[in-house]
Amino acid sequence: MRAVQIQRIGGPEVLEVVDLPMPSPGPGEILIRHEAIGLNFIDTYHRSGLYPAKLPTVLGTEGAGVVEAVGEGVSRFVVGDRVGYAGGNLGAYAQARVYKADRAVALPETITPDVAAAVLLKGMTAEFLLRRCYRVQAGQTILVHAAAGGVGLILSQWAKALGARVIGTVGDRSKAELASAHGCDHVILYNEEDVAARVREITGGAGVPVVYDGVGAATFEASLNSLARRGMLVNFGNASGLAPAIPPARLAQGGSLFLTRPGLFDYIATREELDESAAALFAVMASGAVKVEIAQRFPLDQARQAHEALEGRATVGSTLLVP
Repeated sequence: MRAVQIQRIGGPEVLEVVDLPMPSPGPGEILIRHEAIGLNFIDTYHRSGLYPAKLPTVLGTEGAGVVEAVGEGVSRFVVGDRVGYAGGNLGAYAQARVYKADRAVALPETITPDVAAAVLLKGMTAEFLLRRCYRVQAGQTILVHAAAGGVGLILSQWAKALGARVIGTVGDRSKAELASAHGCDHVILYNEEDVAARVREITGGAGVPVVYDGVGAATFEASLNSLARRGMLVNFGNASGLAPAIPPARLAQGGSLFLTRPGLFDYIATREELDESAAALFAVMASGAVKVEIAQRFPLDQARQAHEALEGRATVGSTLLVP
């Protein structure tokens, strides 16, 4: 089977297309023939060494397809089932892979493998951010950075469905139009405007109770400065680099602020949490409140070009690798 692996850490140039033996599922595992593979910023963290991985390794944490074989003791799925997954061991950048059966989810008829691979990681991230990490309430005004990105578009739509007013930040006017069409009531061009000052203007000086920040270093101070008293900064990603270390007193000076750095996999740690998160995502999609924007598709062999586009801020919405 074709796969994309790395033998050393570095830039997109370390991605290599290789031929590997077709794996067989062991006890508790299923063999998934991929129909679509999700591209996520976490893939670049593994490639660059920001998140260490044992080398050589096939990258990727998200995919969807059809079960081709089941290992001993598996009762959750049978051959022919449509499944998707997000997280767990690396290995998605391949035509097929084995995966733990209790960490995959069944796809409802309304969700195609393309949509599942585009939405599961980003969508379950949005679910726990909005419903469990900080529970957004109707009538609140929230700030979402990178609102035209894969997570940002889902966050904005879902928050709007919850009754929130959404302020989004984006890098250019075309992304501003996309964010506005997907739930943002106000859009700030962070390259042209002072984000915190604009947030204060929109909120009548109060600030927002929560900031969802998947960008990291470049937005960290603006995020803190946009918060209302006792507000929470949810730093869930590092697209521009790691957020800086700060003394705890900085939170007190900002108005008894809260800071958290959550990860999806701590919120879907059990099979029950995984199933509940996926079910909530599929339900909000079935309602029509959240639509998935698959804006880019790359053949699996062009994973390098996909990484270059992602890191070059040349993508919007979700990106797929097609095996």
